[in-house]
Amino acid sequence: MQFIQEGSALLARRGGETLRIEPWGPDSLRVRAWMYDSRSDADWALTEMPEAAEAKIAIGEAVIRAGDGTSEKVPCAEIANGRIRATVNHAGVMTFYRDGKRILREYYRSYGGTLVQTSRCLKIVNREWKGLIGGSEYRLTVRFDANEGEKIYGMGQYQQPYLNLKGNVLELAQRNSQVTVPFLVSSLGYGMLWNNPAVGQVIFANNCTEWTARSTRQMDYWITAGENPKEILRKYTSVTGRAPMFPEDRMGLWQCKLRYRTQEEVLSVARAYQKEGIKIDQIVIDFFHWTLQGDWKFDRKYWPDPKAMVDELHRMGIRVIVSVWPSVDRKSENFAPMMERGLLIRTERGAAQTYDYQGDCVEIDPFNPETREYVWEVCKRNYGDFGIDAFWLDNSEPDYGVYDFENYRYYAGPALSCSNMYPQMYSRIFWDQMSKTGEPVVNLLRCGWAGSQKYGNVLWSGDVPSTFESFREQLQAGLNMGLAGIPWWTTDIGGFMTDDVKDPDFRQLLIRWYQFAVYSAVLRMHGDRGPYNIPPLDDRDWGGGYLHTGQDNELWSYGEENYRIMRKYYDVRISMHDYIRDLYQEAHENGSPLIRTMFYEFPEDVRCWELQDQYMFGSRYLVAPVLHLNEFERDVYLPAGTWKNVNTGETIPGGQTIRAAAPIEEIPVFEKCF
Repeated sequence: MQFIQEGSALLARRGGETLRIEPWGPDSLRVRAWMYDSRSDADWALTEMPEAAEAKIAIGEAVIRAGDGTSEKVPCAEIANGRIRATVNHAGVMTFYRDGKRILREYYRSYGGTLVQTSRCLKIVNREWKGLIGGSEYRLTVRFDANEGEKIYGMGQYQQPYLNLKGNVLELAQRNSQVTVPFLVSSLGYGMLWNNPAVGQVIFANNCTEWTARSTRQMDYWITAGENPKEILRKYTSVTGRAPMFPEDRMGLWQCKLRYRTQEEVLSVARAYQKEGIKIDQIVIDFFHWTLQGDWKFDRKYWPDPKAMVDELHRMGIRVIVSVWPSVDRKSENFAPMMERGLLIRTERGAAQTYDYQGDCVEIDPFNPETREYVWEVCKRNYGDFGIDAFWLDNSEPDYGVYDFENYRYYAGPALSCSNMYPQMYSRIFWDQMSKTGEPVVNLLRCGWAGSQKYGNVLWSGDVPSTFESFREQLQAGLNMGLAGIPWWTTDIGGFMTDDVKDPDFRQLLIRWYQFAVYSAVLRMHGDRGPYNIPPLDDRDWGGGYLHTGQDNELWSYGEENYRIMRKYYDVRISMHDYIRDLYQEAHENGSPLIRTMFYEFPEDVRCWELQDQYMFGSRYLVAPVLHLNEFERDVYLPAGTWKNVNTGETIPGGQTIRAAAPIEEIPVFEKCF
């Protein structure tokens, strides 16, 4: 192993591989490795200039002993930056320390007191480069020893019931309702970003942690040490970016359904809310308001005067957001020019088709700057010039007809090498232009990646079922998204897919989900509400009239008693406006999420690291959502201190688990008494 100091970076070379470790902000290191000349200068998620940090590098020798009692001197090196230190042994194996205590070590074994690389017998190496036949990329696997008792959080959004990800296998790929944001927070006091947008996998097993990128030219990750999760997230968002300040005029209720089919329907709903004395901050015009996918314009048969509609909504103080999909139908007026200019995703084999819902479509390639310019110009002309305020960038994974990633290629390279960054590039079609105006940018997306928080993205949890099981999973998803640096996160209240809006079990779910949403970043009504017995507006097989719509989804659509409860909690949301504004300010300043795991606020409380069915809404409110059907009381753990039950006014000492009442009209919430 050859060690070299290059400025503030430590380089190690062995067997054609170059390893580079350098300071990247306080108490943080960026670690890269490549084979031969395959180094990439891409920063990927590390877009922000890191704070200056001075590393201490030492290159020397270590003595190792063989089983026969003999010994030899071998080269070794270390680099330290504040609280974090990394050592590299003669075989290129790295070990990381926080304040002198080991927190992470590459896959390594000790035999008879002799430190040797595992490959001497098992032939399993710490960094495995497997060349892809016929290409310049590699399949890369990076292995670490597992830490006994470690808990791992973050990593984005996965539809599963686990908050602690230890023992989980996670696909590193974007899908509808799955959002890969490869940043983790460890209970051992460190955070790690897998700074690679390649499709792959991570395994947090009890015997090994294993990261895989299926097609890449370089290993790249960033690791930081911190006193607590809040400090770790602050450091992470300082190098990947933080959310802008959320506008105050969108902190209340967003109204949406599948789907408002006409201009008059949108206006009638807005007028009805105004008559009820309920201020909605934003109304959402969902999909197939257009003529064809990829036309990106209103069907004038049903939307005859979009500007007049928007003007009236603006006079009511309502912002307007429209759905834009990345799919382009072959019949679209934009298909031929975009295909001719290479602005669409390329398939490696078979037909040029990537998406087949309601059309024969190919999706756009936002990695291509010409694509971003083309799509923006069309959307500005057909939406922005009418006064549309924001865009719902749906299907932003993108939603492939078949998730066969090796069959797709982008301007930036094979989809296998960079597809996880697609939703972020899609969002930048709009962010890059809208942010120039100086007005706040708040667009709604179904997917994102590390750093998406800086591009004005509200992420929602996708098309999830309307079940209590799914509801429980969304809580885990939202908490882990927050720990992955995404503070603007929401769900479809009541879930997306409902068979019967009159089912009393569904209506109970809806109320419980709505109560939870009041104590989250964005309060947004949406859902595909069955039964599907509403006839189409016309018999065309295209345009705004032919596709089905769901049942009504306004606050008053579910009976008088449910409306009373939802109206009550609407008022609660409005009463918290100043508090919610302060939470958004905190997210902007230090990266803190609005909904937080219990250990985020109480890291010294061991019990809080085990809880996943309650959370903190900021630092003041402990929220215990009701997550099961016909559950009207539940256990709530109150950390040390004094707490006030907001439903009863009762003051309760902390450090104990209590049994809290939870009638259908109440969600257990406790305010911390400072």
